[in-house]
Amino acid sequence: MISAVGLRKSFGDLEAVKGIDVDVRRGEAFGFLGPNGAGKSSAMRMIAAVSPVGSGSLRIFGLDPAVDGPTIRGRLGVCPQEDTLDNELNVYDNLYIYGRYFGIDKATVRQRTDELLEFVSLTEKAKSKVEDLSGGMKRRLTIARSLINSPDLLLLDEPTTGLDPQARHVLWDQLFRLKHAGVTLVITTHYMDEAEQLCDRLVVMDKGLIVAEGSPRELIDAHSTREVAELRFGVAEEGELSHEVIAAKVEDLGDRVEVLPDRLLVYSHDGEEVVAKVHERGLEPVAVLVRRSTLEDVFLRLTGRTLVD
Repeated sequence: MISAVGLRKSFGDLEAVKGIDVDVRRGEAFGFLGPNGAGKSSAMRMIAAVSPVGSGSLRIFGLDPAVDGPTIRGRLGVCPQEDTLDNELNVYDNLYIYGRYFGIDKATVRQRTDELLEFVSLTEKAKSKVEDLSGGMKRRLTIARSLINSPDLLLLDEPTTGLDPQARHVLWDQLFRLKHAGVTLVITTHYMDEAEQLCDRLVVMDKGLIVAEGSPRELIDAHSTREVAELRFGVAEEGELSHEVIAAKVEDLGDRVEVLPDRLLVYSHDGEEVVAKVHERGLEPVAVLVRRSTLEDVFLRLTGRTLVD
């Protein structure tokens, strides 16, 4: 569906994408994971055939965006990071009129509009004004509009930014259903749990480069341990041991130790054993949590910071 080799994009002196290779297969959910400014959105705009390729090779459906841009865009669905709904139109007309831009006949557009409103649970809001919708409803309507042309490939740029947890999970369910209906998804996100939930494969981007690639499980296995012991010691008062000093006392208990402002992360394959040995050494954390490794731990390992800059 997508093949990129040595893909680059610059804006003046800023090189946003620094030569990446990407292949997306039919029917999979593929993710671009990374902090703001990593180059995810620049890559997505090239894939969407709305921003010219700086250099390198890019093929969408086997077609060259520089030559076949209109054909490619006709087969794409795009859900942008910011809602671009028409506030002057009601919910129904946002879908109907957008569908007509693709040259779809009126009867087919009406049928698809009804089906998509049902799919995103907005049938009862069909005649409502866009400005009266909640944030979650607007995102669902934006996704519905991106599906009006029955796309082969759906591009979603930060699809759940700004939504509350319930609205995010509703959207995840709908995207999961789309994937199982055969729609290929390409998602950019800086939410770790979103990438783990939705993506079959993903790349981690940082500063315009791909720093890791694989399935969520493969990335965790390759770059982290099975478990993490989180040890909270609070803010060190005068006379107390600093986190750096405590880290030196426990660094042999795991594969590595991350020092964060309010806690230590000890990476090992047995978190409970780490906690027991910490207590044996006379250290008393104010709180302890043993959890499995996540993509956030992978990112910390690869870039040394949390995802959201």
